[in-house]
Amino acid sequence: MSAQDTIVAIATAPGVGGVGIVRVSGPAVPDLIRQALEKTPEPRHALYTSLLDEQGEALDQGIALYFPAPHSFTGEEVFEFQGHGGPVVLDLIVKRFLKLGARMARPGEFSERAFINGKLDLAQAEAVADLIESGSEAAARGALLSLQGAFSRRVHELVEKLVALRTYVEASIDFPEEEIDFLADKKLIEQLNELQLHVEQLQAETQQGCLLHDGIRIVLAGPPNVGKSSLLNALAGQDSAIVSDTPGTTRDIVREQIHIDGMPVHVLDTAGLRQSQDEIETEGMRRAFAAMQQADQVLLVVEDNDADIELICDLVRQLPAKTPYTVVRNKIDVSAHSPQVLNTSCYQEVLLSAKTGLGIDLLREHLKSVMAYKPAGEGSFTARRRHLDAIENARQAIARGRDQLQNQKAGELLAEELRLAQQALNSITGEFTSDDLLGEIFAGFCIGK
Repeated sequence: MSAQDTIVAIATAPGVGGVGIVRVSGPAVPDLIRQALEKTPEPRHALYTSLLDEQGEALDQGIALYFPAPHSFTGEEVFEFQGHGGPVVLDLIVKRFLKLGARMARPGEFSERAFINGKLDLAQAEAVADLIESGSEAAARGALLSLQGAFSRRVHELVEKLVALRTYVEASIDFPEEEIDFLADKKLIEQLNELQLHVEQLQAETQQGCLLHDGIRIVLAGPPNVGKSSLLNALAGQDSAIVSDTPGTTRDIVREQIHIDGMPVHVLDTAGLRQSQDEIETEGMRRAFAAMQQADQVLLVVEDNDADIELICDLVRQLPAKTPYTVVRNKIDVSAHSPQVLNTSCYQEVLLSAKTGLGIDLLREHLKSVMAYKPAGEGSFTARRRHLDAIENARQAIARGRDQLQNQKAGELLAEELRLAQQALNSITGEFTSDDLLGEIFAGFCIGK
């Protein structure tokens, strides 16, 4: 990307609407405004005017806004034209700016420039996309908090504590002639323990932020005709899957997204597990096993009357290794059992009726419990898996450094581990981030954002 490029894109969603916005950013914006507009707007003042073609004829009429650098979203010269939201009209406006020398923006390039120019850190830039794509009110509020810097401030506070500790350790290494052995000071171990505690607290908050952003992936598995599709419909609150007494009705995977106290839950209903010579049904079971390998939790659905240990153990043996699972004993309206959650020596069971809805609330609470999810409250921010990985890397580095100090009295190794921990945390906000990672992050944005 060249900082001398001027970029243009439609900033509103595809389709027909009352208003459509074209955004332009780059050094050539003032010159483009003079050539394309009937009147030139004052900085940060809305002006109703016409946007003209090469012959001076009006392409559209709307609101023109000009934001001089550095006081703009990208930190560059920025122009926005709010015209009519027809795709043909917006395309003509974009082509007009392309002819004047601008180029089409890449996905996320406006946000990328805002990051490069110091208007946003990387976590805030990611929150722009999260806010746009949020699927619930809780996720939207969490993304807005991240955009406003709530998550970044927590990371910066931790980095400051880490820097202070690094300074102390490295100073003790640089001045070995001092009579006091700084590395033998018990306060240093206490400070390391305190730092570890702060990292773990941020890790727990970030875990909640990841659940708020990504949600969990639940796979419904089990024999045919045990009520998996009915359970999907009960959780979704609508008839998403076909329910029939005929075994093997579900061949392909049926997907539905729901929310539990703001947490997105991706529910996948899969083909019944049984011996079959049917080619299509066999393919459905292959896809079911593939889905289970990617699941955060598998719900093994069985009929309550037939839920014997042998059947359940046989189903568990078919699960991919180390896959978390819960046994759901369905059809308690037939067995006349009460809805409840049972803990056996090997697994947890939830007794419910997908047909009547009895016990569905217990299942929802169980899913929150196994994922350690807490309903989003004030101060809850969204986060991504890469953030959680970075914090885990920092936690491990601090733990290694503490071990080196306690067991080897190796101050140099402690200093190196603290440096690696700081590097991991800085990757969250973009103070230390590879170009490959930046490209991957911004490539997932919408064009015009």
